[in-house]
Amino acid sequence: MLITINLASEPFRRDRPMVAASVAVGLALGGLLAMLVSLAILERGTAAQTRQDIAQFQRRLQRLNDEQGRMEADLRRPENAAVLDQVLFINSLLYRKGISWTRIFSDLEGVMPHNLRLISIRPQVNGRNDVLLDMVVGAQSQLPVIEMLKQMESSPLFGSTEVHNWLPPSQTEPLYRYRVTVNYGRQP
Repeated sequence: MLITINLASEPFRRDRPMVAASVAVGLALGGLLAMLVSLAILERGTAAQTRQDIAQFQRRLQRLNDEQGRMEADLRRPENAAVLDQVLFINSLLYRKGISWTRIFSDLEGVMPHNLRLISIRPQVNGRNDVLLDMVVGAQSQLPVIEMLKQMESSPLFGSTEVHNWLPPSQTEPLYRYRVTVNYGRQP
């Protein structure tokens, strides 16, 4: 039988592995601290550069806003009012001229039933540059018109529809006629 006797005033402890592990962890944490400090310094420099870029863009934007304000003030002068009206009129004509009939008919073909007849169509541009299609359609019964209205309402190309009036069949015209206005969302 083996009896261990320790005559020291303090018992023997194995602290060497704990001290070595503590030193290793301390060195690793010190390295991480150095890396975080260097990243913070680098990020501070990048943030300063970003602030300078933003200040430069704001000065440039302010110069452009001032220039636009001066130009608008020139356009609002009474002697330039006639020219401004003419420019706005020409721009609206160019916008209306740019409406693609081929695209309108192609989009309408996707929502119109086969037994519905397009009698007339007139695109209009309102003050907000939205295109409205004022159409007259005809059918043997009312169901194709209702089907077309449902398909237009569910289509992303067309907005809200409005039926203005309708005429029943007569001796000279065998079709139900509907006058429909629809917002057309596809721009050329």
